[in-house]
Amino acid sequence: MPLLTITTNLTIAEEHQSQLLVKLSSIIAQLLGKPESYVMVILQESQPMLMGGIDEPCAFLQLKSLGLPEDSTTSLSTMLCDAITGQLRIPANRIYIEFANPQRHLWGWDRGTFG
Repeated sequence: MPLLTITTNLTIAEEHQSQLLVKLSSIIAQLLGKPESYVMVILQESQPMLMGGIDEPCAFLQLKSLGLPEDSTTSLSTMLCDAITGQLRIPANRIYIEFANPQRHLWGWDRGTFG
């Protein structure tokens, strides 16, 4: 259900990629109160990206989850920015986050949907 996609212009060492994915998977499960067995984290690194007209380190995050608490996006933004800043040293003002709460029948898994 929860899907976090991280797109960044940083090149991340292969050994650090696994650590980052494990850490963020755990964080997402805790933040959303969902079983980690349903969490998926995708890392797209070394992407050509500009933010504010410059190519300094930046990231675009997409967090999608059934039942995403829309009244909690501000605190989710804080926690995700802190996690990315802590793990990748990307300043919070160089991170955009898109939140999505898809309808259950529009989220497929195991040859079916959740609705």
